[in-house]
Amino acid sequence: MTMNKIIRINMSADQAPSITEEGLGNYAGLGGRAMTSAVVSKEVPPLCHPLGEDNKLVIAPGILSGSAAVMSGRLSIGCKSPLTGGIKESNAGGQPSQMLGRLGYAAIIIEGKPKDDTLYKIIITSQGITIQPDNSLRMLGNYDLVSKIKEEFGEKIACISIGPAGEMKMSAATIACTDPELRPTRHAGRGGTGAVMGAKGVKVIVIDDTGASFRPPSDPDLFKEANKTFTKGIKEHPVTGEGLPALGTNVLTNVLNEAGAYPTFNFKEGRFKSAAKISGEALAELETTRNGKATHGCQRGCIIQCSGIFNDKDGNYVSKQPEYETVWAHGGNCGIDDLDTIAKLDRMDDDFGVDTMEMGTAIAVAMDAGLAAFGDGEAAINMIKEVGKGTSLGRIIGNGAAFTGKAFGVERVPVVKGQAMAAYDPRGVQGIGVTYATSPMGADHTAGYSVATNILGIGGNVNPLLAEGQVDLSRNLQIATAGLDSLGLCLFVAMAILDNPDAFGAMVTLVKGLTGKEFTPDDFNALGLSVLKNERDFNLRAGLTSKDDRLPEFFKKEKLATHDIVFMVEDEDLDQVFDKI
Repeated sequence: MTMNKIIRINMSADQAPSITEEGLGNYAGLGGRAMTSAVVSKEVPPLCHPLGEDNKLVIAPGILSGSAAVMSGRLSIGCKSPLTGGIKESNAGGQPSQMLGRLGYAAIIIEGKPKDDTLYKIIITSQGITIQPDNSLRMLGNYDLVSKIKEEFGEKIACISIGPAGEMKMSAATIACTDPELRPTRHAGRGGTGAVMGAKGVKVIVIDDTGASFRPPSDPDLFKEANKTFTKGIKEHPVTGEGLPALGTNVLTNVLNEAGAYPTFNFKEGRFKSAAKISGEALAELETTRNGKATHGCQRGCIIQCSGIFNDKDGNYVSKQPEYETVWAHGGNCGIDDLDTIAKLDRMDDDFGVDTMEMGTAIAVAMDAGLAAFGDGEAAINMIKEVGKGTSLGRIIGNGAAFTGKAFGVERVPVVKGQAMAAYDPRGVQGIGVTYATSPMGADHTAGYSVATNILGIGGNVNPLLAEGQVDLSRNLQIATAGLDSLGLCLFVAMAILDNPDAFGAMVTLVKGLTGKEFTPDDFNALGLSVLKNERDFNLRAGLTSKDDRLPEFFKKEKLATHDIVFMVEDEDLDQVFDKI
């Protein structure tokens, strides 16, 4: 099955939402982030209200999704962001991307807005697409929602859903994707995409690919050999072959803490004295002793297996293994050093449908404002409960760190374009500061993960404490990442391809082997560039300027004690990231 169809769902249609299928047209050859950003840039009025009928929610599997290519099941979800006011591509693992690819769908475009508050579920199978009103789903958490959907449709499905936060249209609301065990644990977390899905009146998309098979490669021998080489490169790299499978993404806690770039107490300090208690090593050991799992794949076809299963002291499932960013956001940044508390917060975030990074950062800002003491885990849990209830305080926190900072008069708010930073202090990792500042997405570490080169020495070495080389590093990584997001590949394959030319060559050849069309390293670079151009163009038309490509002032004024430095990349240098694109 070729991925040659677009589903267009108009929620504003008379009587009931309408569904049409169409060919790819001008979007031929695109997938993932390239597809979502092209559609948003071309079809969404940049000055529209993010929650209005003119915004569109675009869901797209990657170019390689639905095939037998390893690591190819990432899903892109795009729209105008209610958090940043600019374009958004939010990325998730889980099963939906592979299933949509196998069914032949290159994108789902949800447009318009219902005339009333009816909630809908969309069902996509090999027999076609239907949409049904179902108000019985109202305000269900993602876990109860999926349980109810399983009762109706069985277990050979995947779900894309929103929790109460999405229905309440909170700016930090996520869209959940189910993992192989049908747990709603893989989230398109950033930028408030869940609020847009809620504004469209869609609670859940149910996908059943029964009867569909892997997309057949155009050149089976070329594809098979490339997949073998690509797999070998990933398996043999020390990070993707050893560190991530053994300790998950939280392997980074001790690394960044030791590097003095681990933001603590709302970015006041660069080291957390209790980091060892919440490190990847401690987390893996705790999971194993409780009969959980320290190694688990968020999707079939994953050979890195950086996820895990976290059980409570009685051996009962609590949540997926909290990611490094989550452990930092709800842990070190809030001064909390208890893994059970962090896992409980992670579970609540997933259930209510809110971004763990945005929530942890918002809570740390609230703690800075005096609403609770740093280290008070119970207070953090109560704040997230408020988000789930939609109380006044909950709506403040649920709209993110920038909103929380304004509500409580806090100056130290670590956001760019309204989006919270991740678990790397830009004074201790200057390259990630460039990415935070200049990515069209707002502060987003995944947009150009300079930590790989600044801290881990992958793809070369650029001193994390100097301004020199950071602009070029961030630019090149932003281009490559946009390409990876378009192929539907997990970001972690970047670790292998940056260090292994054979793995990079094999990745590029996979596209040619699958599609039958010429695809070279230059084409991969051009694909990434085209994505950034579309995103940059949208943001400029939406009213964002170079003044939005800046870090908050306190990073230039307050020295990070671990290194006694401020963020040193000059504004005119930040502007050169896109001058050369």
